[in-house]
Amino acid sequence: MSDKNRVYIFDTTLRDGEQAPGATMTQQEKLEIALALERLGVDIIEAGFPISSKGDFDSVQTVAKNIKNSFVCGLARSIVKDIDAVIDAVKPAKHKRIHIFLATSKIHLEHKFKKNEDEILNMAVAAVKYARKHMDNIEFSPEDASRTDKAFLYRVLEAVIREGATTVNIPDTVGYSTPQEYGAVIAGICNQVPNINKAVISTHCHDDLGLGVANSLAGVVSGARQVECTINGIGERAGNASMEEIVMALRTRQDFFGLSTRINAKEFYRISRLVSKATGFVVPPNKAIVGANAFRHESGIHQDGVLKERRTYEIMNPEDVGVPSHEGLVLGKHSGRHAFKDRLKRLGLQLPETGIDAAFERFKTLADKKKEIYDEDLLAIVEDEETLAKETIRLLDLVYTSGSKIAPKVTVVLDIQGKKVTKQSSGDGPVDACYKAIAAAAKIKAKLLDYTIQSVTQGDDALGEVSIKVSVGGKNVLGRGASTDIIEASAKAYIHAINKVWK
Repeated sequence: MSDKNRVYIFDTTLRDGEQAPGATMTQQEKLEIALALERLGVDIIEAGFPISSKGDFDSVQTVAKNIKNSFVCGLARSIVKDIDAVIDAVKPAKHKRIHIFLATSKIHLEHKFKKNEDEILNMAVAAVKYARKHMDNIEFSPEDASRTDKAFLYRVLEAVIREGATTVNIPDTVGYSTPQEYGAVIAGICNQVPNINKAVISTHCHDDLGLGVANSLAGVVSGARQVECTINGIGERAGNASMEEIVMALRTRQDFFGLSTRINAKEFYRISRLVSKATGFVVPPNKAIVGANAFRHESGIHQDGVLKERRTYEIMNPEDVGVPSHEGLVLGKHSGRHAFKDRLKRLGLQLPETGIDAAFERFKTLADKKKEIYDEDLLAIVEDEETLAKETIRLLDLVYTSGSKIAPKVTVVLDIQGKKVTKQSSGDGPVDACYKAIAAAAKIKAKLLDYTIQSVTQGDDALGEVSIKVSVGGKNVLGRGASTDIIEASAKAYIHAINKVWK
């Protein structure tokens, strides 16, 4: 890592991102996201915290076995057993890294560790020294660095670099810093740590004050050349710095930063949806870069300006970040398989021929219900088809009756391992009745914890996309389904969730 004009992207969606309450992902979902991150061009993928659980260890190891181009990284405290767990978990990786952390701020030393500065310094040195016997690529993080005494911070960094740390990460762990302050911290490290030229400086900024991206960029301006971030900015509490915002800021303001990444930004929209689907966290419409409204203009003045010259109110092209364009549509019920297949290819969606056939049939069914099929509809169809291909329980039919003065009743017909099962139930509403019928057919007990719905595209005939969280046997699982019929979308989401735990 020697290119001074390049910023390396360290993604921690699978580790810090998963620490967001309710964001637990399955091993398969983590692998899918890791592969998408590799397609995106991420330099380092932090795949997890191996010592925290067997599931996390296995997930990191699975990612390590399947990723070929990106570095695969595991997190460890400054404890031998943690370091050993990372070494074992990332062993299959072609390119591997260990990330060791230890809190250094006064508040952590006094209240968490009850140790003095010299004791903490010795712990940091011993951890890096031990890791260096097993691995060349070592990152060290002085946790809560932005609130650490500067003289002590410089001492720690100099010592761990001397022992073999190749990257030193400067976390604003609780999102307390401001851009001016954080930039000054990085500048101070550049000027005061004698051997800093032997390591890459990294940023890791949380968003508690909404300054995660701003602080990260301030760090880059001051000399940091690695940025730690997550897709959609997910993470602990208010989240982490958002990768898509950082990358597009560097790209769009090349004139100011003069720096670049190797990220293929056209993958942002797809991976944003993938992470949203896996975590159940809906992307806010006003989210920069990947939000539904990021490239929409309602003001008449804005619309007039964009029609005359796009650059009047758009500083980026939506196609540059993979946002489907509505120009040059339309697919509809008279569109053929060739046009459908060509559009999938243009969107970068890859399916086997059998999958294309099944998706095309779903497209034709949807086209009978909708006049125009948007690219977002196609993305939802393909995601739905990929989900169905893995499911043991499938929805064959759904009939419901409901009204303001009649009790809702729902009949579902499911395919459960090749056997057709029909159940009817009533409930407080059609969705409740539907879920009770599905639970009875699958012979499970499940509790609905969360339910959200959003439209995939605009218009009265838009696809509705339902995201839910249910508890089955003490395990919380997420599900998602899409349809022009909200009850059908709700049923698909419920079935998607229980398939993850059904045996």
